[in-house]
Amino acid sequence: MHFKIFAILLFVFGSCADRGPYDWIESLPAPWTLSNYQLDSYLPQFHKKYPDYYDRLIALNLWRVGTPYGLFCLGEEQGIDLDPIIRIDSSDCTVHVLTTIALAESQTWQGARDAMIDIHYKPDINGIKKPTYKSRWHFTSDRLLNNPRTVDITSIIASPEDVDTINIILNKKIDGSQFLELGWTSKLSTYFIPIQNIGEHLLSQLPVICGIAFVKKNYFKNGIVIAHEGYVINRRNLIHASSVENKTVNVNLLSYIGNVSKPRFDGVMFYEIRKI
Repeated sequence: MHFKIFAILLFVFGSCADRGPYDWIESLPAPWTLSNYQLDSYLPQFHKKYPDYYDRLIALNLWRVGTPYGLFCLGEEQGIDLDPIIRIDSSDCTVHVLTTIALAESQTWQGARDAMIDIHYKPDINGIKKPTYKSRWHFTSDRLLNNPRTVDITSIIASPEDVDTINIILNKKIDGSQFLELGWTSKLSTYFIPIQNIGEHLLSQLPVICGIAFVKKNYFKNGIVIAHEGYVINRRNLIHASSVENKTVNVNLLSYIGNVSKPRFDGVMFYEIRKI
């Protein structure tokens, strides 16, 4: 009898307890199953439920966990790359980062598409952003250092003794050719945090949500710095589109970095998401 009373009380008080600000997301359909038209009915709800931009960014990250993986799944819908400018049925690592920002800043599918163009493309000489293959931010390191939407904060987060320096020519391979035929190369000098310097103390310096980009030195010979990227939420969890899991996942960042005998990456850069 006493056990039954305890069980009833536990049910009543447990069901009334606040299970967290993002529990509402569990009641929603999986975003990758929705049409563009259906998404228009959910985006305004995110804005109402999470009026703070960064709360909304976290909520959308959590909602998108489980999205099927697809490499290089965005394009310009014309020219060299006919893939869509924005989509929610598939993501690779960069697509997850940028699409989530676009959704956080929009209340309609068309608004998200417009936001993606603003985020994903460089302005021309007249300051106009047009979706073309050559104007796309192809290199994450270039985007972190030069795009005002995703701003490098590595040297702010880490102390000088915890960082190392990268000096390469972006988009220039060791044989002198371009990695991508974009008609440009660019000298790049920046900081990164070696993987062995990442621990609880460093993570405690992060904002409640930020971006993380993983440095791989083996890529330098191709004029590339970053091999992967995602979000860090609550200074602990990594949300990223995983080619290994074949979907977007939510994992412990330190476990992800250290769960193999040889580290996947050589270091990281952190970046802030800024709403313009």
